[in-house]
Amino acid sequence: MRPEDIFHFTRAAPFRPFRLVMNSGQTYEIFHPEMVRVARTSIFVFFAVRPEDPVERSDSVSLLLIERIELIELARSV
Repeated sequence: MRPEDIFHFTRAAPFRPFRLVMNSGQTYEIFHPEMVRVARTSIFVFFAVRPEDPVERSDSVSLLLIERIELIELARSV
């Protein structure tokens, strides 16, 4: 995966939640663009209860280990 591939999703307007699927099968669900920071060869995924809360933890993820990105379809209330 390239940094530009991640930017395509994080900079989309309007932002749409997406899932990073790793080669191992592990997933990261991204519900806000500020949950991810992109570096040259990796990304940092930040976890907080709400986007405005302080970060509770973060994971460093190699771009080489990302298998695919999937959009998350959120249920809409009627």
